[in-house]
Amino acid sequence: MSFFRKPAPPAWIIAGLGNPGRQYQYNRHNAGFLCLDVLAEDLGVKADRLKWHALTGMAEIAEQRCVLMKPNTYMNGSGQAVAECARFYNIPPGRVLVISDDVSFAPGVLRIRRKGSAGGHKGLKSVIEHLGGDEFPRIKLGVGQMPHPDCDIIDWVLSDMGMDDLKALRRACGDACEAIPMILAGDIEGAMSKYSH
Repeated sequence: MSFFRKPAPPAWIIAGLGNPGRQYQYNRHNAGFLCLDVLAEDLGVKADRLKWHALTGMAEIAEQRCVLMKPNTYMNGSGQAVAECARFYNIPPGRVLVISDDVSFAPGVLRIRRKGSAGGHKGLKSVIEHLGGDEFPRIKLGVGQMPHPDCDIIDWVLSDMGMDDLKALRRACGDACEAIPMILAGDIEGAMSKYSH
C-alpha cells in the first residue's frame, strides 16, 4: 500500500506565446515567453520539459495545479500546443490563461481580459481556432506601437526591444504574476481593476 497520493491533474493551463529560438528571445512578439519565464522563476519551477509541442512545467498557484507552457510551434501555430494539452487533461477554454504581446499599448502597459477576439494577433487567432472559441482569459502586455503607419507589422513585432522597453515590460510581467493568482481564484474582475493599467 502506497502512502503517496497521486497528484491531482492540472486544472489550468497558463500559456505564454512567442517564437522559439535565441534569435527571437527579446523580440516584441516574445513578451508572452518572457512573462512565463518570470512566472516560473518566481514560483521556483522550470518550464523546460518538451511535451505537446511545447516547453512545459507544473506549478501550484492559488491552490490550483497548473501547466505552464511555452508553445514550440512558432507564434502562428500556438493553438496546436495549447489545444493538445487542454484535450489531454480535459481542461475547458475558460481555464486556459494566455499571455501575449500587444502592439496597441506602450511597453509596461498591462491589460487583462475575460475573453475577446484575436484583434489581429496571429497567436491568439490560432488559440481561438484550436480551442473552438474565444472564451478564455488573457493577459496582454504592451510592447509599443509601430513608429509610423507605413511600418511593416511583422518587422515590428519581430524587432528586439530596447533596454528601457524591456525594463518596462519586466515590471508589467511582475504585475501579471501578481494578478494570475487572483484570476485563477476566480476574481478576474478584481485582477482587472487592480492590475490593468
